[in-house]
Amino acid sequence: MIRVRRGRVAEIKARRPNITEIIVSIPGEGKQKAYNYDLMTGPVSAGDEVILNTTAVAKNLGTGGAHFVMANVSRPDKDMSGAGHIMKLRYSPCQVKVLAAEEPDSPHAEGIKNTETLGGTPVVVGTLHSMLAPAAAGIKVATGGRARVVYVMTDGAALPLWLSNMAYELREKGLVDATITCGHAFGGDYETINIYTALLTAVEAARADVVVAAMGPGIVGTASKYGFTGVEQGEIVNAVNILNGRPVSIPRISFADLRERHRGLSHHTVTALGKIALTPCTMVLPVLTDAGQEDLVTSQIGRAGLAEKHTIVREEGRPALDELDRRGIRVTSMGRSPADDPAFFLAAGAAGIYAGKLVAGRGIANAGS
Repeated sequence: MIRVRRGRVAEIKARRPNITEIIVSIPGEGKQKAYNYDLMTGPVSAGDEVILNTTAVAKNLGTGGAHFVMANVSRPDKDMSGAGHIMKLRYSPCQVKVLAAEEPDSPHAEGIKNTETLGGTPVVVGTLHSMLAPAAAGIKVATGGRARVVYVMTDGAALPLWLSNMAYELREKGLVDATITCGHAFGGDYETINIYTALLTAVEAARADVVVAAMGPGIVGTASKYGFTGVEQGEIVNAVNILNGRPVSIPRISFADLRERHRGLSHHTVTALGKIALTPCTMVLPVLTDAGQEDLVTSQIGRAGLAEKHTIVREEGRPALDELDRRGIRVTSMGRSPADDPAFFLAAGAAGIYAGKLVAGRGIANAGS
């Protein structure tokens, strides 16, 4: 179930808050890339002997590409500090303690306890981590940069938020104002136990004008109808409606993906919004310049009966991608850039712009907070 190797740190490649990228030398396997989560396994330096989880790389998985440090043999002891008693990755050798925003020791506990509604706050719901950047850019563009954008990272893929270069860059460049990790995901500005308290924390503690909810890097799929973690999109739509928010869904659209199940409107969207979502949302389609592509997506929506359950709107997504270019933010999905697969990124940008227009139309409560 797990492939473990000993290695030695040959080089420190990069450091950013709570994560260090390293090059490790493994006997018989040469030098390879690895990540060390500093708050979990302590600091790491060149020359340290480390224990590595090499499973994903050995399996050549999409979630591979790097090993992960399980322990630093050269510095085996590490103490914990701070308040909180909620465990994430519970009952595993990697379980970590966090201070959840909703638990009694949190300064936000009382406010969250007394907050039962999102008050109509738009929540943009995506299925892939690569949708985050264009969605956030679209919100900022539509509101003249005034909306406070909060990212809720679910536990549908990567669990440590620290792994995401994109989340870090969006914070640094002002497109995301705060982050929340829910379920077993951890490392956000706020920790929460589930999607419901994550959304309530977003409006009560993080003062969101618009929320973007999507998993971290590394969606899991099996080519079966229900066997992918993106089904959570439908569950999040339900949660937003239960809490009196306004769900705005990003459809997964591609004309570059060679897999038939993802051509045009992905089967992920058809299943998540057609079967899993039991309550309505607004699904935002991007304006596409190719009439044939527009027609295919429209026919797919019709065959899936999505227009009978949800409100379908069209929005121009290009300004969101232009904003990413202006800020020097490069985005990819499945190795493809906006130039390679424009429809995918336009869909996320369009949803962000639509949500931004909603909040701009009713007034932005938390601008500059």
